[in-house]
Amino acid sequence: MTAPARIAESQTVPEAWDDRLMAAANHYGRRNLGQTFPNPAVGALIVRFENGEPVVVARGATAPGGRPHAETEALRLAGEAARGATTYVTLEPCAHHGKTPPCANAIISAGIARAVIAVEDPNPEVKGKGTALLRAAGIEVTVGIGAREAFLTHAGHFRRMIDGRPHLILKIAVSADGKTGLAGRKPAEISCDVSRAEAHMMRATADAIMVGSGTVIADDPQLNCRLPGMEDRSPIRVVLDGNLRIPLNSKLVRTARQVPLWVMTNDDASREAERKLLVEGAFVLRTPPKNGRLDLAAALRRLGERGITRVLVEGGPILSAYLIGSDLVDEAVIVRSDKVLGADAINALEGMPLEALTQSAHLELVERRMSGSDSLARYFRR
Repeated sequence: MTAPARIAESQTVPEAWDDRLMAAANHYGRRNLGQTFPNPAVGALIVRFENGEPVVVARGATAPGGRPHAETEALRLAGEAARGATTYVTLEPCAHHGKTPPCANAIISAGIARAVIAVEDPNPEVKGKGTALLRAAGIEVTVGIGAREAFLTHAGHFRRMIDGRPHLILKIAVSADGKTGLAGRKPAEISCDVSRAEAHMMRATADAIMVGSGTVIADDPQLNCRLPGMEDRSPIRVVLDGNLRIPLNSKLVRTARQVPLWVMTNDDASREAERKLLVEGAFVLRTPPKNGRLDLAAALRRLGERGITRVLVEGGPILSAYLIGSDLVDEAVIVRSDKVLGADAINALEGMPLEALTQSAHLELVERRMSGSDSLARYFRR
């Protein structure tokens, strides 16, 4: 279709609706967050305007596993109703041939008249090329609507494309006096039922959940999503274990064939210990040690190489402090209860005050609210 024909066929678009419709596209795309890696969880709407009012004729979200993409799914559902319509997409449509043809070409072929795109894709194979194809085909393109919320949703994709590692989310539950465990590093019931359920929802939207081997030995966690009906949304469990200390009878190892377990270790760790883990269904990733310890930055890059974009960390005070000190925390969620654990309890961060996180120059407060009887504060990299 020529550019004049597209303009003639397009409808009057009340741009006052753009923010709300992009917010709806972003909300819809987030439904599969944590299930689409290595692809981002994109949302797309196909909208026609009748008497100045929007009619959403189709919507699409990137499917689990990364395909089909949101745009092609929305166009498939819209059919001929896409001709002359507006599409709202939370990330620039792809412009390269991968496992599927480019989404930009699909939008052009469908006869879309206007494309509203939240953010440009940082992927070098896409960056700016998708919008250029659309404009060259005579489609009106608007970029930047809902950019902030889309960036928050696609932060993992951005981090992996730019830095080669996943977006790292640190989640800490603390008592009213800033403690996270009882004396002797014994676990404590801190959070209320509502915030515990919300923590499981966070697991469901992460590609992977990560802890250190010390947490596995002390707490024997399951690290799965246990919300009713969402058990299949459990993330990959990742254990940082430089010396392969993880017990073979731990819950993580015993369930490795049901929910994937990846163990990150040093190149010089025991081959026999690795063999035993492999027999149980675990997957072992090795990296060169740094100063005799597991190189966490290198371990994160290995995860990025395998397509992981979002990692939720529920480790203990030592791992949390190390991540903060290494400036690897991209997002932090602190859940504070009204319980008091006492002076002998374990501090939330090993060797540093909680203010090292809450007052970090690298993080800004983006949300504060109640989660049941607990308070929740969310921080994001500036």
